[in-house]
Amino acid sequence: MNYYETDPEFVKIMEHFVLEEVLKVPGQQLPEETRYLAILATLLGCQGTKVYREVLPKALDAGLTPVMVKEMVYQAVDYLGIGRVMPFLEAANDILTARGIKLPLPGQTTTTVENRLEKGVQTQAEIFGEHMKEAWKAGHINRWLAANCFGDYYTRGGLDLQQRELITFCFLAAQGGCEPQLTAHAKGNMNLGNDRDFLIRVVLQCVPYIGYPRSLNAINCINQA
Repeated sequence: MNYYETDPEFVKIMEHFVLEEVLKVPGQQLPEETRYLAILATLLGCQGTKVYREVLPKALDAGLTPVMVKEMVYQAVDYLGIGRVMPFLEAANDILTARGIKLPLPGQTTTTVENRLEKGVQTQAEIFGEHMKEAWKAGHINRWLAANCFGDYYTRGGLDLQQRELITFCFLAAQGGCEPQLTAHAKGNMNLGNDRDFLIRVVLQCVPYIGYPRSLNAINCINQA
């Protein structure tokens, strides 16, 4: 559908807001790679499949690698669930294949079934503090968080820990309803060097994609952290 023909006033308002006000807000810019990483993760979080398909080619042109894109989609499963992530995996595969990129991409796994829990616990401790070394013992979900979420995904190549915590923050902010986890991951970001000012810039760049209520909630969580 050609929205320039069917909804010209809406398109004019949105393009001015996104491309002039948000993109060029004084003192709040992000590097292109970081901005697109945040936007794509936000679109996953809010289930913006159509816009994701429009933005992903621009993100690849701006410097995101296919591996970075795939790693972001894979990690989203832990925060959004398989049911909400599979359409984005399909979209990524469609776009990468159309660009002549051969799939599967090079493997990024760094753990084994035997050491994934140990490595996951180490990663949790690196992000959130030494107290996390015992947290996995609290129950099945806590163990799965350590072994699966952090051991299987956070330890993979393609994205560093700062980038992985950034996209997690975006997944949580965009889906809403999980402010306690969002506050915890805002703190995790800060522990890794993604400070308050950086996270505020991330939220500002994502406002057009998730709207004002969830953006304001995210800023509140940042301030609490």
